[in-house]
Amino acid sequence: MPFGYHLMLDVYNCEPNLIDDLDYCYDYLDQLTTEIGMDKQSPPFIFRSPNTYPGKEGLSGWVPVIESGISIHTLTATKFISVDVYSCKKFNVDKIKAFTKRYFKIKNDDDLETNYVFRGVKYDGIENTVVPTKPCID
Repeated sequence: MPFGYHLMLDVYNCEPNLIDDLDYCYDYLDQLTTEIGMDKQSPPFIFRSPNTYPGKEGLSGWVPVIESGISIHTLTATKFISVDVYSCKKFNVDKIKAFTKRYFKIKNDDDLETNYVFRGVKYDGIENTVVPTKPCID
């Protein structure tokens, strides 16, 4: 079994007023966490990106979950969002896609691009754990 599961979801042709709204994207992170049964370690964090990189203006946000983390990045001018869900707990990819499509009012399935990978496929928690043979002394 892999250590983790990583969904990279890219969404095109989003409504700029939705993906540039701090509260709306905050709620997306907050609600998605609940929707897929993850346990939040804290409320989401979300920030407006500085305009020091023309064409890259938008939002970046993250919610830490016990199982790992969920992030969103928006690019308002190009109507694009990128969502990453990384977790050591299995999750339903189709549920995330449907929620994202509904939440951001995406009409065309072709506007969702999905990449899903297994992380740490060789990881063996027991074998890779470092256990000191004697106490460490300063």
